[in-house]
Formats: sequence, structure tokens, C-alpha cells
Amino acid sequence: MAATLASPSRVQVVSRVLAAVVGGYAFCWGLTAFGLAGFYAAGMDFHDAEHLSAMLAFVAYLVVFLWAIAARSLVRVWAVLLAGGAALAGAASFIQSLLV
Repeated sequence: MAATLASPSRVQVVSRVLAAVVGGYAFCWGLTAFGLAGFYAAGMDFHDAEHLSAMLAFVAYLVVFLWAIAARSLVRVWAVLLAGGAALAGAASFIQSLLV
């Protein structure tokens, strides 16, 4: 017997696209904040750290976006992106509090 693939529902497609766009943005925002705080704490000039973090986050957004579309588990995608973004933003906030 040939296995048939069930087509995803509209809700699943919309949720996956939202995870890729919104969840990816949240994750990369946290990554940018964490990178900026970390690079600045390591002695890099503020604007250099800012630009390097933004460039790395741009590449990370592409990777995260593609992963969110291709991953099997939509729940895992949402969990990783939102929890990862929150953890990175929290770590960045902690590093910034140590610097001030």
C-alpha cells in the first residue's frame, strides 16, 4: 500500500507561517540583544557590536525561518522560538545590568 500524505489545514499553514515570521523575529531580536550585550561586555565598540549582532541575526533569521517551515513539529517550533527568544533577551538584560 502506498502511504498518502495528508495536506495540512489552513490553520496549520497560518500557524507555521506566523511561527516563521513572528517567532523568528522574536528569536532574532533576543539574539541581537544578547550578541550586542555580549560583544560590548567583551570590549568591542558599541556600534561595532551592534552591527555585528545585526548581521549575525540576519543570517540566523533565514535559518530559523526555513527551519520553522520544514520542521515536523509545529509545537516544537513555537516552543524553541519563543522560549529561546525570551531566554536570550533575559540573558542580554542580565548582562546589561552588570554593565551599568
